[in-house]
Amino acid sequence: MANKVLRKPKSFYDIYERNPSSDKKMPHYCPGCGHGNVHKFIAEALDDFNVADRTVFISPVGCSVFAYYYFDTGNIQAAHGRAPAVATGIKRAHPESIVISYQGDGDLAAIGTAEILHAANRGENLTVFFINNAIYGMTGGQMAPTTLINQRTTTTPRGRNPHNEGYPVKIAELISQLEAPVYVERVALIDNKHRAKARLAVRKAIKNQIDNLGFSLVEILSACPSGWKMDPVDSLKWIEEAMVRIFPLGVYKDITKEVEPYQIKKFKPSAEEIVELLQLNTETKSFERQPVPERYRNPEIKVAGFGGQGILLLGAAMAQSGMLQDYYVSWLPSYGPEMRGGTANCHVNIREIEIGSPVVSDPSVLIAMNRPSLEKFEHDVQEGGLIIYDSSLVEVQPTRTDVEVLAIPATKMADELGNTRIANMIVLGAFAGYTGFFAIETLFETLKTAIKRKKLIDINRKAVEAGYKFGMEHRVRK
Repeated sequence: MANKVLRKPKSFYDIYERNPSSDKKMPHYCPGCGHGNVHKFIAEALDDFNVADRTVFISPVGCSVFAYYYFDTGNIQAAHGRAPAVATGIKRAHPESIVISYQGDGDLAAIGTAEILHAANRGENLTVFFINNAIYGMTGGQMAPTTLINQRTTTTPRGRNPHNEGYPVKIAELISQLEAPVYVERVALIDNKHRAKARLAVRKAIKNQIDNLGFSLVEILSACPSGWKMDPVDSLKWIEEAMVRIFPLGVYKDITKEVEPYQIKKFKPSAEEIVELLQLNTETKSFERQPVPERYRNPEIKVAGFGGQGILLLGAAMAQSGMLQDYYVSWLPSYGPEMRGGTANCHVNIREIEIGSPVVSDPSVLIAMNRPSLEKFEHDVQEGGLIIYDSSLVEVQPTRTDVEVLAIPATKMADELGNTRIANMIVLGAFAGYTGFFAIETLFETLKTAIKRKKLIDINRKAVEAGYKFGMEHRVRK
């Protein structure tokens, strides 16, 4: 005769070592909080469906993040509101995994509305559990997008006014209007009867993903006694008497019997298909690496100036030249909203080994095309590094005495060649000539792809030659 064993689901850790509470065996949520109920429903489903070992929780900012204290599954924390976007990436990279986006209302319905709408609209094969407690529960009880009209919070002490703060956002209704989602339901944690319905909704949403049916979202009305300044019993009454009137319970969409399961097919293009899809230029030449002094090897470069100087193009050309000489490269742009005259800079890494991060915080080479850029970034340059600046536009000299400095009148030289806008290519040539890092033939080949207007290649070639000659003449030999 079988014995029924009552125990904690295996999908939970036996001991909550990550829990900061003194008792590692007990959950830490506030008395009356609904997260514990939802956690239990999810854990039971993962056990029953035997999928815990391939489940990944995506939790953003808020009380929802504490799921990683309890679930013995994969756990990834996302930035505030971005859980559906991260979940999309995980699911597409690992389609066999069960990905759960677990979010609160101050997260999903506020800063995360774009992510949840577009994930739902794409029909990503995800399961989303949306805890709606009508308040920012973790950060001090501020008004959330789901806060009720006249409900008092720390940011609406006189109650939410629809003419000032708008109306409560109804996520279940909103998502259900999209074509792609297959299942949307709103449930509540009011009493045992409603909890049983919530349990079934949780199981269905997870099973839909297991069956590859598509996007499912369960909105769960849950108490926050601490944020509401109520005792747990009164909190449950308030859900039933106030929240349910604004957020009616029920199934808002269920087309799970009408849709065909996802057919997961991995696309593995051949080398020829990649060339065709990306329209790559297969006629580009490659060049041998130049013998480079140790101090110039593996440069971390920051190129800075203002919009219109070709700052980003200069950085991209340096990266392209690095690729032609078989280096690992990265190029990361950073610029203001202005088309012309705004700040612009980019980060360029050219390395003999794989690059861990494209960000250049402490450059070994700074190229400053205007005075603000020189003054802002010169103190970031590594000791023994190199500063190249346009002395036509920068009337001051660097204050650093522990770095090499190459002052080049790039803009003046460009004017003399007939086009001010080629100053960036003069600097490219000067860097190559001064450091010996690029052969001039490499730079000429780079121009074929970097300069889109073919009639301008000739004058840019002259700019590279002029800059290269200048760099060679001013090279420091040690």
